[in-house]
Amino acid sequence: MNAPATPSRRVIPIAPAGEEEQGACSGSESFALMVLGDSMAPEFAEGDVIVVEPDGLATDGSFVLARHDGEWIFRQLVAAGGGWQLRPLNPRYPAVGMDDLSAVRGVVIQRTTPGKRKSTTRYGE
Repeated sequence: MNAPATPSRRVIPIAPAGEEEQGACSGSESFALMVLGDSMAPEFAEGDVIVVEPDGLATDGSFVLARHDGEWIFRQLVAAGGGWQLRPLNPRYPAVGMDDLSAVRGVVIQRTTPGKRKSTTRYGE
């Protein structure tokens, strides 16, 4: 009997290498991403589609897309001791501390589960 294969980490680049902050689209246009992994479970499941507003207002408790150590991460923004943290909802993953909000690149404004007609949640309204 064969042991189940360990799932490999999937990486989907948002922009080609070297064009991380540039592109054909305006920086203020909303865009959609698919959630990969379980760091934001149970609120966001793998395969959910999130809509990110680059010019959205990032506040304590917002779900955000940020740059950290050269990678894009999706976390909840939390005020912590005079600074900020990017916290996963799944406690198996570490939080990331930040002095300011310069790493935040957008705020999640909507979550949809593909294949489920009435499973859309809006955030920040």
